[in-house]
Amino acid sequence: MCRNIRPLFNFDPPVTDGEVRAASLQFVRKISGFHKPSKMNESPFQAAVDEIAAASLRLLSALETEAAPKNREEEAVKARARAARRFGG
Repeated sequence: MCRNIRPLFNFDPPVTDGEVRAASLQFVRKISGFHKPSKMNESPFQAAVDEIAAASLRLLSALETEAAPKNREEEAVKARARAARRFGG
C-alpha cells in the first residue's frame, strides 16, 4: 500500500475534507499507476477520487471508539522517529 496514505480516524482536531481527498488521490494514483492521467482518462480518474473520498468520509463518520483522540503532533514525532530508525539519519 502507498506509504503516503496515513490513518485518518480518531484525531484531534478531526480530519479535514482536504486530507481525505489527498488520501483518496494517492490511492487512485497507486492503483491506476498514473500520477497525472491523460486527457482521455482524466474524467474517470477524478470520478474515482470523488467516489473514494465520499466513501472514506462516510466510513470515518460512522466509526466509533472509546479511545482518546490521537494528537497530530505526537503522531508526527513518532512517524519521524520510525523513519529515522528505518532509513537512518
